[in-house]
Amino acid sequence: MSASDSAPAQPPAGLPALPVTFRPTRTRAVLLTTGAVLVVLLTAIGLVLEGLNPGERLSFIFTGLLFFGVLALLSRPKVVADSGGVTVVNLTTKRRLAWAEVLRVNLRPGDPWVFLDLSDGTSLPVMGIQPGIAKARAIGDARVLRALAEEHGTGRSGGNRDSEDG
Repeated sequence: MSASDSAPAQPPAGLPALPVTFRPTRTRAVLLTTGAVLVVLLTAIGLVLEGLNPGERLSFIFTGLLFFGVLALLSRPKVVADSGGVTVVNLTTKRRLAWAEVLRVNLRPGDPWVFLDLSDGTSLPVMGIQPGIAKARAIGDARVLRALAEEHGTGRSGGNRDSEDG
């Protein structure tokens, strides 16, 4: 047995080692920073304003925390690819897919995020890869996810590539 037989399998050239996580980090940073600023700002306003009773002061703080909660929810999307498949986390849902279920990874011009064409005939939005404020990164991430799906899955996108990133 050679040394290479006992070494962990290396990913094909150009593909990252699994597991890999894709998320819109700039968007996430903006959302969470904005949420934290709102909490601090509304708390300060609630505490500085004279003539407010304790309930009104608490309502300012609660409103700031509510805004932060909504913005944190908006920053939740991500995609985690591992050797067994892909986990898609959107705003309020989480779905685990085997690689064989992913037939194609699409990011067409004008799409707000990546879409996965699935073996059951449906399409799944993948909000963890979105071209909003980091278009080049989203295109690169979509390419990597497509390559991973082609490498590990049974579906092939073949020559019919109509997406922006292909």
